[in-house]
Amino acid sequence: MKKKLKVMSLFSGCGGMDLGFLLAKHPELEYEIIWANDFDKDACATYKKNFGHDIVCGDIWNVNLDDMPKCDVIVGGFPCEDFSILRGDKRPGFKSKRGILYTKFVEAVAKKLPLFFLAENVKGLLTMNKGWAIKKIKQDFERVDHVGYDVTYQLIKFADYGVPQLRERVIIVGVRKDLDMEFSFPHPTHKHNHVSAAEAFRNVETVKLNNEKLRTFPSTEQKLMQIPPGGNWRDLPSKAHKNWMSLIYKRLHPDKPSPTIVACGGGGTWGYHYKEPRPLTNRERARIQTFPDDFEFIGSTTEIRRQIGNAVPPLGIKPIAEQLLKMVNREIGLFKFIKTEKHEKYLYSNPPV
Repeated sequence: MKKKLKVMSLFSGCGGMDLGFLLAKHPELEYEIIWANDFDKDACATYKKNFGHDIVCGDIWNVNLDDMPKCDVIVGGFPCEDFSILRGDKRPGFKSKRGILYTKFVEAVAKKLPLFFLAENVKGLLTMNKGWAIKKIKQDFERVDHVGYDVTYQLIKFADYGVPQLRERVIIVGVRKDLDMEFSFPHPTHKHNHVSAAEAFRNVETVKLNNEKLRTFPSTEQKLMQIPPGGNWRDLPSKAHKNWMSLIYKRLHPDKPSPTIVACGGGGTWGYHYKEPRPLTNRERARIQTFPDDFEFIGSTTEIRRQIGNAVPPLGIKPIAEQLLKMVNREIGLFKFIKTEKHEKYLYSNPPV
């Protein structure tokens, strides 16, 4: 029987990161989600539907972290909108309440002192406040009381790990200093062999869950018929909207990964099929995010779009979760007892027999 690393999940959303950890394979170790939290009711309903265990649905500012169970790992993608490059110079970052939600993640780490943690955020985090934001976040984790954490971060291109999407996210990994373990990010598996949109959509029309086609205005169809696969609004005869972003009326290219799937936005931001002049279905969006076809999303079409766009692609996080298991097994073996002046516990929830 495999030994289990107990995982606490913060800002869980519909569970993309959690699923990636559960999919991680190792001959001796595996992950078990024991506690999760998110404030979005629809995302929580989706989580419950697919994971078979409860999730604390509510604002984390109102959650008593002392009541959370002991764990070996903490994971989560603290809200990222305020750091997103899509917001340009209007990014509030640390000036907003959402921008400091990462401090609840730090607090959870300080209270539970897990073996390691993994956090995810948008690319814009690296440039926010001229680079000060990521340095501040890294510093706060490194200075956690009692033991502190060795923290490393990297901009991950998920297409390089087999995700059919040009999605870039910052992954932050912290390892407890007293464990004397060194983490390195896994080498890309698909850097020169990206999965295309056409591959991702293979037989997608046979899937029933969340695969309804959206009603499309005739004017939108006319625009899309003038845009070639891989093109966007710039291919239209009229270019009156010079300040539009590249994702407006962006059509996928069948032989390339999809652009980043976004969570929300007005007309022209849904992502559009390379062959048919229509928006993508939510199941097609879920395929691009590497959710399995039996993963059922709960909520309205718009709310499901939001859940999918906010999620971490499970197959993108899976190799990183596996790399962490390799590190733990290689560096300290299955069992080791750590005792320091202020901290004493078994590294795993399964003590030596």
